[in-house]
Amino acid sequence: MTGTLYLVPTPIGNLGDLTDRARETLAAADFIAAEDTRVSLRLLNHLGLKKPLVSYHQHNRAESGPRILRRLQAGETCALVTDAGTPAISDPGEDLVALCAEAGVPVCALAGPCAAVTALAVSGLPTGRFAFEGFLPATGRERRERLAALAAEPRTMVFYEAPHRLLRTLEDLAAAFGEDRPAALCRELTKLHEEVLRLPLGQALAQFREQLPRGEFVLVVAGAPAAAAPQATLAEGAERVRQLMARGLRRKEAVRQAAEELGLPKNALYDAALD
Repeated sequence: MTGTLYLVPTPIGNLGDLTDRARETLAAADFIAAEDTRVSLRLLNHLGLKKPLVSYHQHNRAESGPRILRRLQAGETCALVTDAGTPAISDPGEDLVALCAEAGVPVCALAGPCAAVTALAVSGLPTGRFAFEGFLPATGRERRERLAALAAEPRTMVFYEAPHRLLRTLEDLAAAFGEDRPAALCRELTKLHEEVLRLPLGQALAQFREQLPRGEFVLVVAGAPAAAAPQATLAEGAERVRQLMARGLRRKEAVRQAAEELGLPKNALYDAALD
């Protein structure tokens, strides 16, 4: 009988955010796959747990993933953790989940901390529909193409960024989306010096040019405003009135319907239709 891969979210700052279920899952697992075993060891020491740790990260996933899968197929249970937040979200854990899914190995995801959702919730921007973009390509053509593709994105967008690249990213976001685009810069979420700056991209850029950013950031950027429908002319409205009258509508009813369809003032349209 195969084992189960458990996706265990870990705190993004405040250790109090680790759930009882996460603690119990870590304690029960046969081994733990960690992005950085040193970071995970500190967490286990805090919890008073001793567990075998294996390394699983961006640079060794091609070799480590199949090894973990074989142990799962042999009946062991594995808890997958990332340095902070939910495994497999903007994280190489997605590849391990895909391996397990293809091999028919059960995967169980625990609910818990996620920096993207935390930032979105506190941003003050629309949350009903959003696009999680993770980290932008560092530089070059791929970065420019990604931003160009997002310029007309109507949903709220969420980006991760390292502090040493924040200024460059704000410059690129302001150039692609406009300096007036509303944004929320969420710094050190759940930590002692948590800060949320809600201001347009241009103002954020000016502020951080004067004071270099520190700490981990999540950027939440408003989607593109809906494009205004082109205004129909009175001549076009009069033509629509004629079409409706040809179908048997009286002039007054045809004017009313055409005005509603095209967003034109009724009185002006009535006069235009008479002409």
